[in-house]
Amino acid sequence: MKIFCIGRNYVAHAAELNNKVPDNPIIFMKPPTALLKNNDDFYHPDFSNNIHYECELVVKIKKSGKAVDPEFAHLYYDEIGLGIDFTARDLQEELKSKGLPWEIAKGFDNSAVISTFLPIDQLPSPIEFSLYKNGDIVQKGTSENMIFNIDSLIVNISKYFTLQQGDLIYTGTPAGVGKVEIGDILEGFVRDEKMFSCRVR
Repeated sequence: MKIFCIGRNYVAHAAELNNKVPDNPIIFMKPPTALLKNNDDFYHPDFSNNIHYECELVVKIKKSGKAVDPEFAHLYYDEIGLGIDFTARDLQEELKSKGLPWEIAKGFDNSAVISTFLPIDQLPSPIEFSLYKNGDIVQKGTSENMIFNIDSLIVNISKYFTLQQGDLIYTGTPAGVGKVEIGDILEGFVRDEKMFSCRVR
């Protein structure tokens, strides 16, 4: 199982971090050990002083494919979940400033919260989602505001990597990312349905 993540897939999020809007999807990966399931607690790592939440729609791949044609991309998924791409922003900024890879800022253990999944045919389009921190809304997004939609992500990723059943695609975060502190409670919703709850320890 592979975890693909997409960077800067919402214009407003790229702007809030002073990043250029990409011409093509920015793809990076997390290892399976990054997954944090079943509403488990997130234990703040001691190697960072600036862990950020990034709430994202997550696509589960249902069959294997390589070099997927655009007209067939919709056949590769039928479930949507919600997750958090935790990011050690201080490490990421330091590594980026040196032109170095920043996997350790993204792929560390338990850095990928994942919810249960919903059948996509039961969800109105566009898909709206939100993240609450300690009861206050901090992020709100909709699938129609993605720069690269789900089908185009599948097409692009499959140019370089064989997609396999069970692979996950974290589709990018809207604006509103921010720092977490020990004691915070993060709750993710797709429309009015709570998808996950995660306490920071």
